[in-house]
Amino acid sequence: MRNALKSFYRPQIPPLPRLLRPPLRFFYELHYFVVVAFRSLITIFYRLPLFQARCEKVGRNLSIDGLPFVSGHVKIEIGDNVYLGGKIVVISGKMLDEPRLVIGDNAGLGWNVIIAVNREVVIEEHARVSYDCRISDSDGHPREFDLRNADVPPEPKDIRPVRICRGAWIGNGSHIMKGVTVGEGAVIGANSVVISDVPPFALAMGNPAEVFIRGFGKPSTAKRTQKVTKVNGQPETTRAESISNDQAL
Repeated sequence: MRNALKSFYRPQIPPLPRLLRPPLRFFYELHYFVVVAFRSLITIFYRLPLFQARCEKVGRNLSIDGLPFVSGHVKIEIGDNVYLGGKIVVISGKMLDEPRLVIGDNAGLGWNVIIAVNREVVIEEHARVSYDCRISDSDGHPREFDLRNADVPPEPKDIRPVRICRGAWIGNGSHIMKGVTVGEGAVIGANSVVISDVPPFALAMGNPAEVFIRGFGKPSTAKRTQKVTKVNGQPETTRAESISNDQAL
């Protein structure tokens, strides 16, 4: 009986003869072609129109893998060439009037991203937020346990905007907390909890996140030169940012 139940829940077949593999491979590819085509039609005629109607502003070439779930009165502004993965959640409470979520041109959000916005969350152009990330501009509740038990909302001073600057990368599973600014081109390592500002072009990771490398991930056109300075009368070699290679030529 145990073997019979195992075969029922985990069915198996003998290896396929080589002769049958090419035609079945064709049907395998056809299966996923039909699935993708069906999902594309749903996106074009159902998901995109509904989501655009929910937003205050939508640029050109918006691409979504699923219909984002939006709860609350948050105003959403989306730029050009933005990508949104599936199962994205945007929530806001009745803490402040007119909370805003702004996603700049060429930015992208991965799957399972949750954004809690009660004042303002800005994701600038070319910024990337990987899958399973969380972004919040408030804790959603006061610190004092008696006020939490009474379902009192947090004070306005404890709701602080979040900004992910141009070209920044947020690694998968990371949490960006209230009041944080992630600088231009900065990289946040996977599964980090960011509670303080990260400077531009820095690599930060950990819980809480700490800056490990500065000058990380600068544009490939940037040329680094060696500059000799004197510290306490002794020569010290430091790196200084110079003009781009194109300008140098």
